[in-house]
Amino acid sequence: QVQLVESGGGLVQAGGSLRLSCTASGMIFSINYMGWYRQAPGKQRELVATVTSGGSTNYADSVKGRFTISRDNAKNTVYLQMNSLKPEDTAVYYCNIDVRSMSRLEVWGQGTLVTVSS
Repeated sequence: QVQLVESGGGLVQAGGSLRLSCTASGMIFSINYMGWYRQAPGKQRELVATVTSGGSTNYADSVKGRFTISRDNAKNTVYLQMNSLKPEDTAVYYCNIDVRSMSRLEVWGQGTLVTVSS
């Protein structure tokens, strides 16, 4: 099996920064896609950013220019650097990966809460 452990969430004032981390462990042969999603209270989960094994990135329009996704393949870790945070960025942030283990799996992290105060 493959597990994800997320860290880095917390409370920050508007305009501040946070860095989320998500590390995968277990029987991992390769990780294809790594991404971050978020779910605000009363809203559906939405894509924030993704990065492929080749390093190609994709961002939601709402975070472009403020958030940066990156990955460290040697550590099986994906990061989300969040700058210029806004109250509307408040949500539970989830890590998601597409991994080849004994079979191909989609794995979700437990979520980490980001709260941005105005």
